[in-house]
Amino acid sequence: MIGWLDGEVGDSWRDGNRSGVLLICAGVGYEVQVGDPKLASMPGTALTLHIHQQQREDGSVLFGFATKQERDLFRLLISVNGIGPQVAIGLLGSLGLDGLLDALAADRTAALCSAPGVGKRTAERLTLEWRSRLQERWSQLGGQVALTVIASGGPQQTLRTELESTLSALGYGPEELQQAMAHCSSEVNESAPLEEWLRQCLSWLSREAA
Repeated sequence: MIGWLDGEVGDSWRDGNRSGVLLICAGVGYEVQVGDPKLASMPGTALTLHIHQQQREDGSVLFGFATKQERDLFRLLISVNGIGPQVAIGLLGSLGLDGLLDALAADRTAALCSAPGVGKRTAERLTLEWRSRLQERWSQLGGQVALTVIASGGPQQTLRTELESTLSALGYGPEELQQAMAHCSSEVNESAPLEEWLRQCLSWLSREAA
């Protein structure tokens, strides 16, 4: 089984929501699907990937990740009934490692549903599995759950949902939302109204975009 590859990008591709690279290692080219489109960089770029190899009847498929933690979380996700590799890599690609961990820990199904192929029932199954068994297995693997946004001092769940919906409607992505709310949690009182949270988040996002 292939677990790690170190080489240079020979070519990159996109097909709908999927991205991948042809990674040249010691004269051999490996087709690897990646969740983060940024990994599908320009030809000639050096690239190291942690690999999950899926064996199928028609051959094998390689999924590549920038870190071992991302690969470990991917493997936990595909252990859930009904969660295939495309859904799992889509979740990581859409939310990022920290954003996905935060969404699972906070039971934020709306954030999970922003990933391609994830519906409400799938998102609910994921959060249930995370609470019942996956979080413990993740800790055993040395992983840490991202709690910065949902710790005390963060927005209450109802307010948080409204805040996410408003910012999403303004065109901000899941990772930007996570970063903005994590930053503002240290500056805004937990009981502050939605308008104050929105003002602070937009102010921080505007500074980051400048």
